[in-house]
Amino acid sequence: MHRLLIVDDEELITDGLYDVFSRLMPDHLDVYKAYSGKEALEWMTRTRIDIILTDISMPGLTGLELIEEVQALWPHCKVVFLTGYDNFEYVYQAIQMNDVKYLLKTEGYDKVIETVKEIVEQLENVPLEEKAIQLTEEEKYAYELMAQSDFMRHVLQKSKSVCSDLTSLSQEFTHLSIPLDSNQDVYLVLGNLAYPKNTSYTERSQILYYVRTKWERHFSKQIKSVSIIDRYGGLVWFIQTIDGKQPTAEHLLDFLEGALEMIQEECLKLYNLTIQFTISNGLTNWQAVSNKYVLLRQLQQLKLDTSYPSIIKENNSDTEHTIGGLNTTPKMDILTAHLSSNRKEEFFAEFEDLTDSLDKASYHQVTEVYYSVALVLYVDISQNDLQSRITEFDKLLKIDRHESFKSSLSYLEQVANQLFDLKKTDDQDRASKVIDRVSHYIEHHLHEDLSLVRLAEIHYFNPSYLSHLFKQEKGINLSEYIDRYRIRQAKKYLKDPDLKIREVSEMVGYHSAHSFTRFFKKMTGQTPKEYRESLSNK
Repeated sequence: MHRLLIVDDEELITDGLYDVFSRLMPDHLDVYKAYSGKEALEWMTRTRIDIILTDISMPGLTGLELIEEVQALWPHCKVVFLTGYDNFEYVYQAIQMNDVKYLLKTEGYDKVIETVKEIVEQLENVPLEEKAIQLTEEEKYAYELMAQSDFMRHVLQKSKSVCSDLTSLSQEFTHLSIPLDSNQDVYLVLGNLAYPKNTSYTERSQILYYVRTKWERHFSKQIKSVSIIDRYGGLVWFIQTIDGKQPTAEHLLDFLEGALEMIQEECLKLYNLTIQFTISNGLTNWQAVSNKYVLLRQLQQLKLDTSYPSIIKENNSDTEHTIGGLNTTPKMDILTAHLSSNRKEEFFAEFEDLTDSLDKASYHQVTEVYYSVALVLYVDISQNDLQSRITEFDKLLKIDRHESFKSSLSYLEQVANQLFDLKKTDDQDRASKVIDRVSHYIEHHLHEDLSLVRLAEIHYFNPSYLSHLFKQEKGINLSEYIDRYRIRQAKKYLKDPDLKIREVSEMVGYHSAHSFTRFFKKMTGQTPKEYRESLSNK
Protein backbone atom coordinates (compact mmCIF):
# COMPACT_ATOMS: atom_id res chain seq x y z
CA MET A 1 0.00 0.00 0.00
CA HIS A 2 1.31 3.46 -0.97
CA ARG A 3 0.97 6.62 1.14
CA LEU A 4 -0.35 9.91 -0.26
CA LEU A 5 0.02 13.22 1.60
CA ILE A 6 -2.17 16.17 0.54
CA VAL A 7 -0.85 19.62 1.55
CA ASP A 8 -2.68 22.94 1.06
CA ASP A 9 -3.33 25.92 3.32
CA GLU A 10 -6.87 26.17 1.87
CA GLU A 11 -8.87 23.88 4.13
CA LEU A 12 -11.70 23.41 1.63
CA ILE A 13 -9.34 22.09 -1.07
CA THR A 14 -7.36 19.87 1.33
CA ASP A 15 -10.47 18.28 2.84
CA GLY A 16 -12.09 17.85 -0.55
CA LEU A 17 -9.09 16.07 -2.06
CA TYR A 18 -8.68 14.00 1.10
CA ASP A 19 -12.29 12.78 0.87
CA VAL A 20 -11.92 11.97 -2.84
CA PHE A 21 -8.68 9.98 -2.52
CA SER A 22 -9.66 8.22 0.74
CA ARG A 23 -12.44 6.45 -1.15
CA LEU A 24 -10.84 6.24 -4.58
CA MET A 25 -8.30 3.42 -4.07
CA PRO A 26 -8.62 2.09 -0.49
CA ASP A 27 -6.56 -1.03 -1.26
CA HIS A 28 -3.74 0.96 -2.87
CA LEU A 29 -3.63 4.35 -1.13
CA ASP A 30 -3.36 5.32 2.52
CA VAL A 31 -4.20 9.06 2.54
CA TYR A 32 -3.06 11.84 4.91
CA LYS A 33 -3.56 15.61 4.92
CA ALA A 34 -1.75 18.69 6.22
CA TYR A 35 -2.73 22.37 6.19
CA SER A 36 0.81 23.77 6.11
CA GLY A 37 4.33 22.91 5.05
CA LYS A 38 5.36 22.58 8.70
CA GLU A 39 2.57 20.08 9.45
CA ALA A 40 3.51 18.15 6.28
CA LEU A 41 7.11 17.83 7.48
CA GLU A 42 5.88 16.42 10.78
CA TRP A 43 4.12 13.66 8.82
CA MET A 44 7.20 13.04 6.72
CA THR A 45 9.37 12.51 9.80
CA ARG A 46 6.84 10.05 11.28
CA THR A 47 6.32 7.76 8.30
CA ARG A 48 7.34 7.04 4.72
CA ILE A 49 5.40 9.05 2.13
CA ASP A 50 5.31 7.79 -1.47
CA ILE A 51 3.35 10.58 -3.17
CA ILE A 52 2.94 14.20 -2.09
CA LEU A 53 0.29 16.46 -3.62
CA THR A 54 1.08 20.01 -2.53
CA ASP A 55 0.23 23.63 -3.24
CA ILE A 56 3.25 25.67 -4.32
CA SER A 57 2.26 29.02 -2.81
CA MET A 58 1.67 28.64 0.93
CA PRO A 59 2.46 30.97 3.86
CA GLY A 60 5.48 30.05 5.97
CA LEU A 61 7.12 27.07 4.27
CA THR A 62 6.30 27.20 0.53
CA GLY A 63 5.67 24.09 -1.54
CA LEU A 64 9.05 24.45 -3.25
CA GLU A 65 10.86 24.72 0.10
CA LEU A 66 8.82 21.80 1.45
CA ILE A 67 9.82 19.52 -1.46
CA GLU A 68 13.51 20.26 -0.91
CA GLU A 69 13.09 18.97 2.66
CA VAL A 70 10.96 16.03 1.50
CA GLN A 71 13.45 14.84 -1.09
CA ALA A 72 16.18 14.89 1.55
CA LEU A 73 14.05 12.60 3.77
CA TRP A 74 12.40 10.41 1.12
CA PRO A 75 14.29 10.74 -2.18
CA HIS A 76 11.94 8.32 -3.97
CA CYS A 77 8.79 10.29 -3.08
CA LYS A 78 6.78 11.34 -6.17
CA VAL A 79 5.78 15.02 -6.21
CA VAL A 80 2.72 16.70 -7.75
CA PHE A 81 2.61 20.51 -7.47
CA LEU A 82 -0.88 21.98 -7.43
CA THR A 83 -1.44 25.72 -7.72
CA GLY A 84 -4.08 28.25 -8.65
CA TYR A 85 -1.54 30.52 -10.32
CA ASP A 86 -0.14 30.09 -13.79
CA ASN A 87 3.03 31.79 -12.60
CA PHE A 88 6.07 31.28 -14.83
CA GLU A 89 8.54 31.70 -11.96
CA TYR A 90 6.88 28.91 -9.96
CA VAL A 91 6.59 26.67 -13.00
CA TYR A 92 10.23 27.25 -13.90
CA GLN A 93 11.44 26.40 -10.37
CA ALA A 94 9.19 23.34 -10.23
CA ILE A 95 10.43 21.83 -13.48
CA GLN A 96 14.04 22.21 -12.32
CA MET A 97 13.34 19.60 -9.64
CA ASN A 98 13.73 15.90 -10.37
CA ASP A 99 10.69 13.70 -10.94
CA VAL A 100 7.89 16.26 -10.28
CA LYS A 101 4.58 17.05 -12.00
CA TYR A 102 2.87 20.45 -12.16
CA LEU A 103 -0.95 20.92 -12.29
CA LEU A 104 -3.21 23.96 -12.20
CA LYS A 105 -6.16 23.84 -9.80
CA THR A 106 -8.32 25.08 -12.66
CA GLU A 107 -7.77 21.74 -14.43
CA GLY A 108 -10.18 20.16 -11.92
CA TYR A 109 -10.32 17.03 -9.74
CA ASP A 110 -10.46 14.67 -12.73
CA LYS A 111 -6.98 15.70 -13.88
CA VAL A 112 -5.57 15.41 -10.37
CA ILE A 113 -7.13 11.96 -9.93
CA GLU A 114 -5.81 10.81 -13.29
CA THR A 115 -2.29 12.01 -12.42
CA VAL A 116 -2.23 10.26 -9.04
CA LYS A 117 -3.58 7.04 -10.58
CA GLU A 118 -0.78 7.13 -13.15
CA ILE A 119 1.82 7.54 -10.39
CA VAL A 120 0.35 4.65 -8.36
CA GLU A 121 0.45 2.45 -11.47
CA GLN A 122 4.10 3.43 -12.06
CA LEU A 123 5.00 2.62 -8.45
CA GLU A 124 3.35 -0.79 -8.66
CA ASN A 125 4.91 -1.69 -11.99
CA VAL A 126 8.51 -0.65 -11.46
CA PRO A 127 10.57 -3.54 -12.88
CA LEU A 128 12.25 -5.61 -10.20
CA GLU A 129 15.65 -4.98 -11.73
CA GLU A 130 15.14 -1.22 -11.24
CA LYS A 131 14.29 -1.80 -7.59
CA ALA A 132 17.43 -3.84 -7.04
CA ILE A 133 20.26 -2.18 -5.17
CA GLN A 134 23.06 -1.06 -7.43
CA LEU A 135 26.19 -2.60 -5.98
CA THR A 136 29.81 -1.63 -6.41
CA GLU A 137 32.23 -4.31 -7.60
CA GLU A 138 33.53 -4.78 -4.05
CA GLU A 139 29.99 -5.09 -2.71
CA LYS A 140 29.10 -7.57 -5.44
CA TYR A 141 32.14 -9.66 -4.53
CA ALA A 142 31.23 -9.56 -0.82
CA TYR A 143 27.63 -10.48 -1.61
CA GLU A 144 28.76 -13.32 -3.87
CA LEU A 145 30.98 -14.74 -1.12
CA MET A 146 28.13 -14.52 1.37
CA ALA A 147 25.69 -16.24 -1.01
CA GLN A 148 28.23 -18.97 -1.79
CA SER A 149 28.85 -19.56 1.91
CA ASP A 150 25.14 -19.77 2.72
CA PHE A 151 24.52 -22.32 -0.02
CA MET A 152 27.56 -24.48 0.79
CA ARG A 153 26.57 -24.50 4.48
CA HIS A 154 23.20 -25.80 3.30
CA VAL A 155 25.02 -28.54 1.34
CA LEU A 156 27.07 -29.38 4.43
CA GLN A 157 23.95 -29.83 6.56
CA LYS A 158 21.62 -31.55 4.10
CA SER A 159 23.66 -32.95 1.22
CA LYS A 160 21.42 -35.97 0.73
CA SER A 161 18.43 -33.85 -0.29
CA VAL A 162 20.21 -30.75 -1.65
CA CYS A 163 22.47 -32.79 -3.95
CA SER A 164 19.94 -35.41 -5.04
CA ASP A 165 19.50 -33.65 -8.40
CA LEU A 166 22.96 -32.99 -9.87
CA THR A 167 21.54 -30.86 -12.70
CA SER A 168 19.92 -28.49 -10.19
CA LEU A 169 23.14 -28.50 -8.17
CA SER A 170 25.11 -27.53 -11.27
CA GLN A 171 22.69 -24.67 -11.94
CA GLU A 172 23.14 -23.40 -8.38
CA PHE A 173 26.93 -23.54 -8.76
CA THR A 174 26.73 -21.55 -12.01
CA HIS A 175 24.30 -18.99 -10.60
CA LEU A 176 26.44 -18.41 -7.51
CA SER A 177 29.78 -18.52 -9.40
CA ILE A 178 30.91 -21.52 -7.34
CA PRO A 179 33.95 -22.97 -9.18
CA LEU A 180 33.04 -26.61 -8.50
CA ASP A 181 31.70 -29.41 -10.71
CA SER A 182 28.52 -31.20 -9.56
CA ASN A 183 29.53 -34.26 -11.63
CA GLN A 184 32.92 -34.57 -9.93
CA ASP A 185 33.42 -35.97 -6.41
CA VAL A 186 34.92 -33.71 -3.76
CA TYR A 187 37.56 -33.70 -0.99
CA LEU A 188 36.85 -32.10 2.38
CA VAL A 189 39.38 -30.33 4.61
CA LEU A 190 38.47 -28.98 8.05
CA GLY A 191 40.47 -26.23 9.73
CA ASN A 192 40.36 -25.61 13.48
CA LEU A 193 41.80 -22.24 14.57
CA ALA A 194 43.11 -22.02 18.13
CA TYR A 195 43.20 -18.25 18.62
CA PRO A 196 45.54 -16.63 21.14
CA LYS A 197 43.90 -15.59 24.41
CA ASN A 198 41.92 -12.31 24.48
CA THR A 199 41.61 -12.19 20.68
CA SER A 200 38.76 -9.80 19.84
CA TYR A 201 35.95 -10.53 17.39
CA THR A 202 37.42 -8.07 14.87
CA GLU A 203 40.85 -9.69 15.16
CA ARG A 204 39.34 -13.14 14.64
CA SER A 205 37.56 -11.90 11.52
CA GLN A 206 40.85 -10.52 10.19
CA ILE A 207 42.63 -13.81 10.89
CA LEU A 208 39.90 -15.82 9.14
CA TYR A 209 40.14 -13.50 6.15
CA TYR A 210 43.93 -13.92 6.10
CA VAL A 211 43.76 -17.73 6.22
CA ARG A 212 41.19 -17.90 3.42
CA THR A 213 43.15 -15.40 1.31
CA LYS A 214 46.38 -17.32 1.92
CA TRP A 215 44.69 -20.52 0.79
CA GLU A 216 43.53 -18.84 -2.44
CA ARG A 217 47.04 -17.57 -3.17
CA HIS A 218 48.62 -20.96 -2.59
CA PHE A 219 46.04 -23.14 -4.33
CA SER A 220 43.94 -21.16 -6.85
CA LYS A 221 46.06 -22.22 -9.85
CA GLN A 222 46.37 -25.89 -8.86
CA ILE A 223 42.89 -26.80 -7.55
CA LYS A 224 39.26 -25.69 -7.48
CA SER A 225 37.99 -24.90 -3.99
CA VAL A 226 35.39 -23.07 -1.92
CA SER A 227 35.72 -22.34 1.79
CA ILE A 228 33.03 -21.61 4.40
CA ILE A 229 32.90 -20.97 8.14
CA ASP A 230 30.88 -23.71 9.86
CA ARG A 231 28.58 -23.36 12.87
CA TYR A 232 31.49 -24.07 15.23
CA GLY A 233 33.61 -21.21 13.88
CA GLY A 234 35.95 -23.54 12.00
CA LEU A 235 36.79 -23.52 8.30
CA VAL A 236 35.64 -26.14 5.78
CA TRP A 237 37.07 -26.42 2.26
CA PHE A 238 35.42 -28.24 -0.64
CA ILE A 239 38.19 -29.25 -3.06
CA GLN A 240 38.39 -30.67 -6.57
CA THR A 241 41.30 -31.16 -8.96
CA ILE A 242 41.50 -29.36 -12.32
CA ASP A 243 41.42 -31.69 -15.33
CA GLY A 244 44.80 -31.99 -17.02
CA LYS A 245 46.69 -30.19 -14.26
CA GLN A 246 48.87 -31.22 -11.36
CA PRO A 247 48.17 -32.40 -8.74
CA THR A 248 46.06 -35.27 -10.03
CA ALA A 249 43.47 -36.89 -7.78
CA GLU A 250 46.06 -39.56 -6.80
CA HIS A 251 48.60 -36.96 -5.67
CA LEU A 252 46.22 -34.38 -4.17
CA LEU A 253 46.57 -35.51 -0.53
CA ASP A 254 50.37 -35.31 -0.65
CA PHE A 255 50.16 -31.89 -2.28
CA LEU A 256 47.68 -30.62 0.32
CA GLU A 257 49.73 -31.87 3.25
CA GLY A 258 52.82 -29.98 2.12
CA ALA A 259 50.95 -26.77 1.29
CA LEU A 260 48.94 -26.83 4.54
CA GLU A 261 52.14 -27.06 6.57
CA MET A 262 53.28 -23.84 4.90
CA ILE A 263 50.04 -22.07 5.86
CA GLN A 264 50.37 -23.33 9.45
CA GLU A 265 53.91 -21.94 9.71
CA GLU A 266 52.90 -18.53 8.36
CA CYS A 267 49.87 -18.28 10.68
CA LEU A 268 51.97 -19.20 13.70
CA LYS A 269 54.66 -16.69 12.83
CA LEU A 270 52.37 -13.79 11.89
CA TYR A 271 49.44 -14.17 14.32
CA ASN A 272 50.71 -16.67 16.91
CA LEU A 273 47.79 -18.75 15.61
CA THR A 274 47.78 -22.54 15.95
CA ILE A 275 45.75 -24.15 13.20
CA GLN A 276 44.93 -27.85 12.81
CA PHE A 277 43.75 -29.40 9.57
CA THR A 278 41.71 -32.59 9.19
CA ILE A 279 41.73 -34.14 5.72
CA SER A 280 39.34 -36.72 4.22
CA ASN A 281 40.97 -39.95 3.06
CA GLY A 282 39.57 -39.71 -0.46
CA LEU A 283 36.85 -38.43 -2.71
CA THR A 284 33.26 -38.14 -1.48
CA ASN A 285 30.17 -37.94 -3.69
CA TRP A 286 27.99 -34.87 -3.13
CA GLN A 287 25.10 -36.68 -1.42
CA ALA A 288 27.47 -38.15 1.20
CA VAL A 289 29.10 -34.80 2.08
CA SER A 290 27.07 -34.33 5.31
CA ASN A 291 28.06 -37.74 6.65
CA LYS A 292 31.69 -37.22 5.69
CA TYR A 293 31.72 -33.85 7.46
CA VAL A 294 30.28 -35.45 10.64
CA LEU A 295 32.96 -38.16 10.54
CA LEU A 296 35.76 -35.62 10.11
CA ARG A 297 34.36 -33.51 12.96
CA GLN A 298 34.30 -36.56 15.23
CA LEU A 299 37.85 -37.46 14.20
CA GLN A 300 38.98 -33.89 14.83
CA GLN A 301 37.42 -33.92 18.30
CA LEU A 302 39.03 -37.26 19.15
CA LYS A 303 42.55 -36.32 18.07
CA LEU A 304 42.66 -32.56 18.44
CA ASP A 305 45.53 -31.03 20.39
CA THR A 306 45.52 -27.24 20.23
CA SER A 307 49.01 -26.88 21.69
CA TYR A 308 50.72 -27.32 18.31
CA PRO A 309 49.84 -27.26 14.58
CA SER A 310 48.86 -30.66 13.24
CA ILE A 311 47.40 -32.35 10.18
CA ILE A 312 44.96 -35.17 10.95
CA LYS A 313 44.42 -37.60 8.09
CA GLU A 314 41.35 -39.81 8.05
CA ASN A 315 41.89 -43.53 7.47
CA ASN A 316 39.57 -46.53 7.26
CA SER A 317 40.00 -47.56 10.89
CA ASP A 318 38.89 -44.07 11.98
CA THR A 319 35.74 -44.45 9.90
CA GLU A 320 34.97 -47.84 11.47
CA HIS A 321 35.30 -46.57 15.04
CA THR A 322 33.33 -43.34 14.72
CA ILE A 323 29.63 -43.36 15.53
CA GLY A 324 27.69 -44.71 12.55
CA GLY A 325 27.07 -41.46 10.73
CA LEU A 326 24.48 -40.32 13.27
CA ASN A 327 25.06 -36.86 14.72
CA THR A 328 21.84 -35.46 16.14
CA THR A 329 23.04 -31.99 17.21
CA PRO A 330 22.81 -30.23 13.79
CA LYS A 331 19.49 -31.99 13.13
CA MET A 332 18.04 -30.80 16.44
CA ASP A 333 19.13 -27.22 15.68
CA ILE A 334 17.30 -27.39 12.35
CA LEU A 335 14.17 -28.92 13.92
CA THR A 336 14.17 -26.22 16.61
CA ALA A 337 14.45 -23.46 13.97
CA HIS A 338 11.55 -24.88 11.92
CA LEU A 339 9.41 -25.35 15.01
CA SER A 340 9.96 -21.85 16.40
CA SER A 341 9.23 -20.33 12.95
CA ASN A 342 6.09 -22.48 12.45
CA ARG A 343 7.49 -24.09 9.29
CA LYS A 344 5.47 -27.30 9.48
CA GLU A 345 6.37 -28.86 6.12
CA GLU A 346 10.09 -28.29 6.59
CA PHE A 347 9.96 -29.67 10.15
CA PHE A 348 8.35 -32.94 9.09
CA ALA A 349 10.63 -33.32 6.07
CA GLU A 350 13.61 -33.08 8.45
CA PHE A 351 11.90 -35.38 10.97
CA GLU A 352 11.24 -37.99 8.28
CA ASP A 353 14.84 -37.79 7.07
CA LEU A 354 16.00 -38.35 10.65
CA THR A 355 13.72 -41.32 11.34
CA ASP A 356 14.58 -42.93 7.99
CA SER A 357 18.21 -43.04 9.10
CA LEU A 358 17.25 -45.26 12.08
CA ASP A 359 16.48 -48.40 10.05
CA LYS A 360 19.76 -50.06 11.03
CA ALA A 361 20.49 -48.02 14.14
CA SER A 362 21.28 -49.52 17.54
CA TYR A 363 19.11 -49.27 20.64
CA HIS A 364 21.26 -46.48 22.05
CA GLN A 365 21.09 -44.49 18.83
CA VAL A 366 17.29 -44.71 18.63
CA THR A 367 17.03 -43.72 22.28
CA GLU A 368 19.32 -40.74 21.68
CA VAL A 369 17.21 -39.58 18.73
CA TYR A 370 13.93 -40.02 20.62
CA TYR A 371 15.03 -37.96 23.63
CA SER A 372 16.68 -35.31 21.42
CA VAL A 373 13.45 -34.72 19.47
CA ALA A 374 11.32 -35.00 22.61
CA LEU A 375 13.42 -32.29 24.27
CA VAL A 376 12.99 -29.97 21.28
CA LEU A 377 9.21 -30.41 21.52
CA TYR A 378 9.20 -30.14 25.31
CA VAL A 379 11.02 -26.78 25.27
CA ASP A 380 8.66 -25.30 22.66
CA ILE A 381 5.57 -26.57 24.48
CA SER A 382 6.81 -25.07 27.75
CA GLN A 383 7.70 -21.72 26.18
CA ASN A 384 4.16 -21.45 24.77
CA ASP A 385 2.54 -22.78 27.98
CA LEU A 386 0.72 -25.57 26.13
CA GLN A 387 1.40 -28.50 28.51
CA SER A 388 -2.26 -28.97 29.48
CA ARG A 389 -3.41 -28.93 25.83
CA ILE A 390 -1.08 -31.68 24.54
CA THR A 391 -2.54 -35.19 24.57
CA GLU A 392 -0.58 -37.54 26.92
CA PHE A 393 2.04 -34.87 27.55
CA ASP A 394 3.35 -36.86 30.54
CA LYS A 395 4.68 -39.55 28.14
CA LEU A 396 6.92 -37.13 26.24
CA LEU A 397 10.12 -37.66 28.25
CA LYS A 398 9.46 -41.35 29.04
CA ILE A 399 10.37 -43.69 26.20
CA ASP A 400 9.53 -46.74 28.34
CA ARG A 401 5.85 -45.71 28.26
CA HIS A 402 5.68 -46.74 24.60
CA GLU A 403 5.14 -50.29 23.33
CA SER A 404 7.81 -50.14 20.65
CA PHE A 405 10.33 -47.84 18.99
CA LYS A 406 7.93 -47.45 16.07
CA SER A 407 5.07 -46.35 18.32
CA SER A 408 7.36 -43.94 20.21
CA LEU A 409 8.33 -42.20 16.95
CA SER A 410 4.66 -42.08 15.88
CA TYR A 411 3.85 -40.45 19.21
CA LEU A 412 6.49 -37.75 18.62
CA GLU A 413 4.98 -37.08 15.20
CA GLN A 414 1.52 -36.80 16.77
CA VAL A 415 2.73 -34.33 19.42
CA ALA A 416 4.51 -32.21 16.81
CA ASN A 417 1.35 -32.08 14.66
CA GLN A 418 -0.73 -31.09 17.66
CA LEU A 419 1.79 -28.42 18.62
CA PHE A 420 1.80 -26.82 15.16
CA ASP A 421 -2.03 -26.80 15.08
CA LEU A 422 -2.31 -25.22 18.54
CA LYS A 423 0.22 -22.52 17.71
CA LYS A 424 -1.59 -21.72 14.46
CA THR A 425 -4.90 -21.37 16.33
CA ASP A 426 -3.26 -19.21 18.99
CA ASP A 427 -1.69 -16.97 16.32
CA GLN A 428 -5.13 -16.44 14.79
CA ASP A 429 -6.57 -15.69 18.22
CA ARG A 430 -3.77 -13.19 18.87
CA ALA A 431 -4.51 -11.47 15.54
CA SER A 432 -8.20 -11.22 16.48
CA LYS A 433 -7.28 -9.77 19.87
CA VAL A 434 -5.00 -7.17 18.26
CA ILE A 435 -7.76 -6.06 15.87
CA ASP A 436 -10.23 -6.00 18.77
CA ARG A 437 -7.85 -3.68 20.65
CA VAL A 438 -7.54 -1.43 17.60
CA SER A 439 -11.35 -1.33 17.19
CA HIS A 440 -11.79 -0.54 20.88
CA TYR A 441 -9.25 2.28 20.62
CA ILE A 442 -11.06 3.76 17.60
CA GLU A 443 -14.41 3.67 19.39
CA HIS A 444 -13.03 5.45 22.48
CA HIS A 445 -10.80 7.99 20.71
CA LEU A 446 -12.98 9.01 17.80
CA HIS A 447 -12.13 12.70 18.28
CA GLU A 448 -8.36 12.05 18.03
CA ASP A 449 -5.88 11.25 15.23
CA LEU A 450 -6.97 7.87 13.79
CA SER A 451 -4.57 7.72 10.87
CA LEU A 452 -3.11 4.32 9.98
CA VAL A 453 0.34 5.52 11.02
CA ARG A 454 -0.93 6.65 14.45
CA LEU A 455 -2.83 3.39 15.10
CA ALA A 456 0.24 1.41 14.04
CA GLU A 457 2.48 3.42 16.39
CA ILE A 458 0.18 2.82 19.35
CA HIS A 459 -0.12 -0.90 18.77
CA TYR A 460 3.51 -1.48 17.66
CA PHE A 461 2.68 -2.68 14.15
CA ASN A 462 3.98 -2.05 10.67
CA PRO A 463 1.27 0.23 9.13
CA SER A 464 0.88 -1.80 5.92
CA TYR A 465 0.66 -5.07 7.87
CA LEU A 466 -1.92 -3.60 10.27
CA SER A 467 -4.03 -2.48 7.30
CA HIS A 468 -3.81 -5.97 5.76
CA LEU A 469 -4.54 -7.72 9.07
CA PHE A 470 -7.52 -5.46 9.82
CA LYS A 471 -9.16 -6.19 6.46
CA GLN A 472 -8.43 -9.89 6.87
CA GLU A 473 -10.14 -9.96 10.28
CA LYS A 474 -13.00 -7.50 9.71
CA GLY A 475 -13.63 -7.92 5.99
CA ILE A 476 -13.49 -4.16 5.33
CA ASN A 477 -10.76 -1.53 5.09
CA LEU A 478 -9.69 0.24 8.27
CA SER A 479 -10.73 3.65 6.86
CA GLU A 480 -14.16 2.28 5.95
CA TYR A 481 -14.59 0.89 9.46
CA ILE A 482 -13.72 4.28 10.98
CA ASP A 483 -16.12 6.09 8.64
CA ARG A 484 -18.98 3.70 9.46
CA TYR A 485 -18.44 4.09 13.17
CA ARG A 486 -18.24 7.88 12.84
CA ILE A 487 -21.60 7.93 11.04
CA ARG A 488 -23.23 5.71 13.68
CA GLN A 489 -21.97 7.93 16.47
CA ALA A 490 -22.81 11.14 14.60
CA LYS A 491 -26.41 9.97 14.13
CA LYS A 492 -26.57 9.09 17.82
CA TYR A 493 -25.26 12.52 18.90
CA LEU A 494 -27.53 14.40 16.46
CA LYS A 495 -30.55 12.96 18.27
CA ASP A 496 -29.58 15.16 21.23
CA PRO A 497 -31.06 18.62 20.48
CA ASP A 498 -28.79 20.23 23.08
CA LEU A 499 -25.66 19.39 21.04
CA LYS A 500 -24.72 21.83 18.29
CA ILE A 501 -23.66 20.42 14.93
CA ARG A 502 -20.17 21.87 15.42
CA GLU A 503 -19.91 20.00 18.75
CA VAL A 504 -21.01 16.74 17.10
CA SER A 505 -18.42 17.38 14.39
CA GLU A 506 -15.63 17.66 17.01
CA MET A 507 -16.85 14.57 18.88
CA VAL A 508 -16.53 12.34 15.80
CA GLY A 509 -13.12 13.66 14.77
CA TYR A 510 -13.93 16.48 12.35
CA HIS A 511 -12.49 19.81 13.50
CA SER A 512 -14.10 21.60 10.58
CA ALA A 513 -17.93 21.71 10.50
CA HIS A 514 -17.76 22.15 6.73
CA SER A 515 -15.75 18.94 6.28
CA PHE A 516 -18.11 17.08 8.63
CA THR A 517 -21.15 18.25 6.63
CA ARG A 518 -19.64 17.08 3.36
CA PHE A 519 -18.64 13.72 4.91
CA PHE A 520 -22.09 13.18 6.47
CA LYS A 521 -23.93 13.98 3.24
CA LYS A 522 -21.69 11.68 1.22
CA MET A 523 -22.36 8.81 3.64
CA THR A 524 -26.12 9.37 4.22
CA GLY A 525 -27.40 11.57 1.38
CA GLN A 526 -28.39 14.28 3.91
CA THR A 527 -26.62 17.11 5.67
CA PRO A 528 -26.48 16.85 9.50
CA LYS A 529 -29.09 19.62 9.71
CA GLU A 530 -31.43 17.82 7.29
CA TYR A 531 -30.98 14.57 9.22
CA ARG A 532 -31.82 16.28 12.53
CA GLU A 533 -34.91 17.90 10.99
CA SER A 534 -36.06 14.54 9.62
CA LEU A 535 -35.88 13.14 13.17
CA SER A 536 -38.06 16.02 14.42
CA ASN A 537 -40.60 15.40 11.66
CA LYS A 538 -40.83 11.74 12.62
